[in-house]
Amino acid sequence: MEWINDKLLNFASVLDEEAKLQAERTASLPFVHPHVALMPDAHVGLGATVGSVIPTEGAIVPAAVGVDIGCGMVAVRTQFSRGLITRGGRSDLRRDIEHQVPLSAGHFNTAVTPTAQARIAQLEGRAAAAGFDPGVYAANWRLQLGSLGSGNHFIEVSSDENGQVWLFLHSGSRGVGNRLAEHHIGVAEKYCDARGIVLPGPGLAYLREGTPEFARYVAELGWAQEFALANREEMMDRLVAAVGRWTGLPVHELERINCHHNYTVRERHYGRELWVTRKGAIDAATGVAGMIPGSMGTPSYIVEGKGFAPSLRSAPHGAGRRYSRRAARRMFNQAQLRQAMEGIEYRDSAAFVDEIPAAYKDIRSVMDDSRQLVGIRHVLRQAVNVKGD
Repeated sequence: MEWINDKLLNFASVLDEEAKLQAERTASLPFVHPHVALMPDAHVGLGATVGSVIPTEGAIVPAAVGVDIGCGMVAVRTQFSRGLITRGGRSDLRRDIEHQVPLSAGHFNTAVTPTAQARIAQLEGRAAAAGFDPGVYAANWRLQLGSLGSGNHFIEVSSDENGQVWLFLHSGSRGVGNRLAEHHIGVAEKYCDARGIVLPGPGLAYLREGTPEFARYVAELGWAQEFALANREEMMDRLVAAVGRWTGLPVHELERINCHHNYTVRERHYGRELWVTRKGAIDAATGVAGMIPGSMGTPSYIVEGKGFAPSLRSAPHGAGRRYSRRAARRMFNQAQLRQAMEGIEYRDSAAFVDEIPAAYKDIRSVMDDSRQLVGIRHVLRQAVNVKGD
């Protein structure tokens, strides 16, 4: 832990200069209070540094929240033991998961599934209460519920240090959340331009509390965060069903954990009511369960928050990139990915080269940097990995 300046606290032992400068610009905004906290996985992002916690008073920066509003993870601990998922036939399970959950950007369900109907009804009611129509952003938003996306989003079947099987996935608010976010980022830029506000850097346009623009953003942001949560829950239900079919046995959920890592919430810190934006960070309040996934092929962690005040009760959301996707494609190849994924059932495709573990920070180092922030409950190692192109 180091203070870069009186408004910027860093928990990352590996932090490149560009990410540091980007975070310094964010921390210089006049409504940031008391300081920005950089998580151990911090790296350069769009708008604000990925792996940063930004507490603000009376304003929110929409681009700091980002375009994948509500992105996060869900995990289920089952009654099964490791021997079940290390046997042959795992490719059948992977293919069934790929059949049940639409993968990749732009892919969605062809019809509303029975399991999704109740969740969609709740989201329709929430949108009506917020006074807007999500169809303005994506006419097919209902069909997007229960779809994964691409990039670092994943579905995994893993086992922990006790040999117990976990189901684990990572996704967000899909296309509807993306378009909603882009709209409000544009509104914030116009808001600042119209008032002649000089910003310390790109992507830092904000909306002031008490304005119609702010109220509209917060209402729709809340809906998108709920959509992301429902999306993960829907996919997890399908994953549970797929594992049940593959094993021929009912899946008993012994525990289900769910958390956002791209979101804004109202919280009290240092005696003030603040808007806390976690861009690539999870809630690590005392006793709160969370998930910190590694990269493709590396361990993931089930954790419990320690409520460390200087971190704004937050912790990292993953390994954090060392190299951009473009740089990773220049540096690594499919053969190296195969070697990194040895023993794990996955779809062997050159499309995933930019997700190779070497393109990310070492998750063990990230967890070592997080000692003050979380305690480790379980370490998960993958047996099956599913991703979108």
